[in-house]
Amino acid sequence: MRLASGHGGFAVTSAGLLVPAVAVLATVVSAAEKFSFERPLMGTRFSLVCYAEYMEVAGKAAEKAFSKAEEVNAAASDYLPDSELSLLSSKPVGIPVPLSPLLFDLLDHSRRLAEATDGAFDPTLGPMTKLWRETRASGKLPDPVKLAAARTASGWRHFTLDPEARTITLLRENMAFDLGGIAKGYAADLMLETLAEAGISRALITAGGDIRLGDAPPGREGWNVALKTFDVEKNEKILTLSNAAVSTSGDLHQSVEIEGISYSHILDPATGLGLTRRVAASVIATEAKLSDALATASCVLGSDALKNFPGVRELSVHKPQELEPEDSKTSP
Repeated sequence: MRLASGHGGFAVTSAGLLVPAVAVLATVVSAAEKFSFERPLMGTRFSLVCYAEYMEVAGKAAEKAFSKAEEVNAAASDYLPDSELSLLSSKPVGIPVPLSPLLFDLLDHSRRLAEATDGAFDPTLGPMTKLWRETRASGKLPDPVKLAAARTASGWRHFTLDPEARTITLLRENMAFDLGGIAKGYAADLMLETLAEAGISRALITAGGDIRLGDAPPGREGWNVALKTFDVEKNEKILTLSNAAVSTSGDLHQSVEIEGISYSHILDPATGLGLTRRVAASVIATEAKLSDALATASCVLGSDALKNFPGVRELSVHKPQELEPEDSKTSP
């Protein structure tokens, strides 16, 4: 079975599904029972690999793990019009709105990261995201008036959370949330926790652009993870990791050209448009809800300024020319 993941790079699975290209290189360990499961979720394919004594145990644990990811999607999807997140857009300004424990925790974590990254990661870009999706579909830049309105409605400072009452208060009209840069990582963390509760600690989750790793497979130091950034056929680095999370963000197969300019699917909060520079970021962290958001933020920043962020083990930002092989370069 081929497993693939990653925000920016995309590969085609045997089912014809586009999934981002951070490949997980699974090695068979003959001395242990290895089980693999897959399910389409959150607009991509989630994969789960684990080691257990019996298929029945692994199957039941995997089902619970996938169900947890489905809970995240039902609460935090900005594609589902009846999700708890989408329904926030219709709430009045200045009135506290009760939230489920799951969505409150996710929004609380998102706001903290938005503040820490000075808005490079921002969960309130829903108005700009909607406009940009229309732009990508039409191939035409958004109307300046509509873009200005979307930018005015966005901004992580425009909502507050009350942890005691577990409520959110919107401070701007026409606000909308987009948690696409963190929800999959958050789901992967919860899936691994669910497996651990079932007694399965040796596991690997791929969730869209994010990889969440538990204990190493039997007899091995860790899971082998190959990073891909700008070339779906090329591995920039192969890592051996356990009890960590890996996220890669970039524009491999995720860009659109408009009026001669290539725009990434990653939004620049400052402009409301996709990034126009080619950049990819890879983050290794303690949790996927951290690596997921910081990979996106690092692409927006275009630098490794977040490499010393608490919980980050390794962070690297690449540009295409930095990965060009020396023997392929020609002298002037």
